Amino acid sequence: MKNKILIVPQIEKGKGGGHLTRCIRLVNDLRDLDRHAFLFCRQNAQIDSLFKIMNFNTEWVRNSEPSNLWFGAMSNEQITENSKKCPINSEQIAGSGEKRENFELIVLDRFQTSDEELFVWKNIAPVIGIDEGGHYRDNFDFLIDILIPEKLGKPCANICSPALIGLPQNISSKQEQKNNETYKILITFGQEDSAGLGIKTANLLSNLSKKYSMDITLLRGALSAHNNLPIINNVCILDTIPNLAKRISEYDLVITHYGLTAYESLFAGASVLLAHPTVYHRKLAKAAGFNDIKSIKSFLNKTLKKNNVLIDAEIPSNKKNLAAVINDFLPQVNSNCPVCKSYSPIHSIARFNDRTYRQCHKCACIFMDRAFPPPVEYSNEYFFEQYKNQYGKTYLDDFDNIKKTGKKRLQVIKKISKLKNLTPPALLDIGCAYGPFLDAAREEGFNPTGIDPSQEALDYVQQKLNISSIRGFFPVSDPSLLAQNSFDVISLWYVLEHFSDTIPVFKEIHKLLKPNGILAFSTPSYSGISGKANLKKFLKASPSDHYTIWSPGMSRKALQGFKIKKIVIAGHHPERFPLIGKFIKSKKNIFYWFLFGLSKLFRLGDTFEVYAVKL
Repeated sequence: MKNKILIVPQIEKGKGGGHLTRCIRLVNDLRDLDRHAFLFCRQNAQIDSLFKIMNFNTEWVRNSEPSNLWFGAMSNEQITENSKKCPINSEQIAGSGEKRENFELIVLDRFQTSDEELFVWKNIAPVIGIDEGGHYRDNFDFLIDILIPEKLGKPCANICSPALIGLPQNISSKQEQKNNETYKILITFGQEDSAGLGIKTANLLSNLSKKYSMDITLLRGALSAHNNLPIINNVCILDTIPNLAKRISEYDLVITHYGLTAYESLFAGASVLLAHPTVYHRKLAKAAGFNDIKSIKSFLNKTLKKNNVLIDAEIPSNKKNLAAVINDFLPQVNSNCPVCKSYSPIHSIARFNDRTYRQCHKCACIFMDRAFPPPVEYSNEYFFEQYKNQYGKTYLDDFDNIKKTGKKRLQVIKKISKLKNLTPPALLDIGCAYGPFLDAAREEGFNPTGIDPSQEALDYVQQKLNISSIRGFFPVSDPSLLAQNSFDVISLWYVLEHFSDTIPVFKEIHKLLKPNGILAFSTPSYSGISGKANLKKFLKASPSDHYTIWSPGMSRKALQGFKIKKIVIAGHHPERFPLIGKFIKSKKNIFYWFLFGLSKLFRLGDTFEVYAVKL
């Protein structure tokens, strides 16, 4: 069962009510999907009135104790000062002991989140930022941009889609305007309108109403500070319009700021002009293609004379809303580096729909945070269909070739270890699959044992090869299956990257190896030609179950308790060189061998092998 989600809106005075409105809708929509979602919010009379208008259940509200830790009521400077007096910690938000609530996910719709606040939330659960525009945007585990156009969302978001606005399904759309009718205009600047744009716009249109036949409505929000608005000629002032999103099509023109209402208006077929409470809003509106209110006179002339609707901005498709996307999240996030355990760096190096990549500042390992577990099962399909799609042949078709490579690796192991035991050296191959390396090891005088999660693969190892093997994931849950100090060699061939946390893996390997035992593994390299040519493209193509990506250089820093004796650079691909590589069609091309030589000289292979001795 999925755990709880906490939605945290921006409700600071002067920041508008759009963030709070969106978060209320998000909680309601998640509840409709049977997800336990809660709103982090300190209530007051104005917020309670908004809850009532939006039919929100106040039992779904959570707030912090003590109350002075409520971020929405403080500026960044106050947060910093407050943290000095009374350090903010996750227990004061989520509770402690028996009262502590376990949240699986935190969603921040805070406009511009401070680093102090973000640090607190990340100590509770993985954090998603919605339309985050602050300096610490890239510190979030995941980013979703809905109203921030892709070219302005720097660094990029995991998901960027205006379609996630979630426009009403049953909204009626204006097909064409009727002739000789009064032009209906709606002015709305959200729940607060702290900049007073509504009054300014209403006064402007009031003066223009002498020239144009207009029916003007000013909608002031539930959080509006302008409780006593002056009477404005030819302007109807309303506190609320029930089901506004479904009734926007009744208006010919909507004047608002950049946000949800602007897109709802477009979707309904109304014209849209925007005024801007901040410079940032102006940038967003311009990037999205909306018209500016500065052109109001020209706009009215063209619209009323030609009797048409002007739309420059793109109308998003209404396929999947934000709640449906967030409900799919089952995040796997590293709070520390999975290789050296140092505190994870806050910056990402690449983001995709289902994952975020970070690079450790200490050991330089690249590791992945996932939005949900990868859809990978190590079954027949993995070794046959998926393997064939990648290499052009099934795993068993490639058995002899893998075995041949294994014999070369065993010669390196023999040379390094200088084994002179009278009995065959014990070898454990982790992730042995169908056993080509085990078969090679037996022929080279080793006593091999394999371990793998695939029952089909182990049936082949045990019945066809007659080699001992254990089914399961490493490290094994039953310590009696593998004795301490019992192996001379432990190998992992393209297996290491499949572990989400390598610390317990190396710790267990160190325990199982005899003194001076050999650790041997191979893994993809981000410092090869593919990674150097285009690291983001390389990471995007990386399999969904590769949690860590290494390089030869970082291996020397990361391996604790082992001394590296030899590193072999492999996986040379001249055809992957930028520019000239795409012209290489075969090995007969002279440039192939020229680039192959460069790849070997500068150690640009896309994979590498490590041979180390237990200290």
